[in-house]
Amino acid sequence: MGHDMASEGESSEVAARIKAILKQDATGPGELLPVLHRIQDAIGYIPRSAIADIAGAFNLSRAEVHGVVTFYHHFRTQPPGQHQVQVCRAEACQSMGAERLLQHAQQALGCKLHGKSEDGKFSLEPVFCLGQCATSPAIMIDEKVYAKVSVTRFDKLIAQLGDAA
Repeated sequence: MGHDMASEGESSEVAARIKAILKQDATGPGELLPVLHRIQDAIGYIPRSAIADIAGAFNLSRAEVHGVVTFYHHFRTQPPGQHQVQVCRAEACQSMGAERLLQHAQQALGCKLHGKSEDGKFSLEPVFCLGQCATSPAIMIDEKVYAKVSVTRFDKLIAQLGDAA
C-alpha cells in the first residue's frame, strides 16, 4: 500500500486510513462503491495512488476501479478546496438560470467544474438536484443549501467565506 502512495506525496496517515477501510470493509464485489464513499468521506478524495490497492482488495483490475472512480462525478482524485461549491444542474435549476450561474461561478472562483481555485480555497462541482426545485437555482456550499441564488447573491456568499477566514 504505502510505497506507491508515498511516491505521490501521500502521507502515511492517509495510506493507513485507506488500508484500514479496505481491511474492514472490502468484503465483496458489491462493496466497491460503499468503500469508495468511505474513503472519500474519510480523507476528502480517492488518491490515484490508492487505485492499485483498492483493485487488489476487490480482485479487480486497476482499469476497472479507475473506470468506476472516473464515471461517478461525486468522486474526486485530488484533494478538494477548503470550501466545496456545488451548483445544481438539474432541469428545474437550469430553467431558472443555473447555467449562467455556473458560468459566473467558474469565472468568480477561477476554476472549471471538477476543479479547484488556484489558491486552493474553493472546489467547484456539479450536483444533480438539491431538492429546491420550487426555489431554483440552488447551490450548496460545504453542507449548506442556498436557494434562489442570483449572480449577485453568489458573489455575496463567496465574499462572506473570504471574510470568515
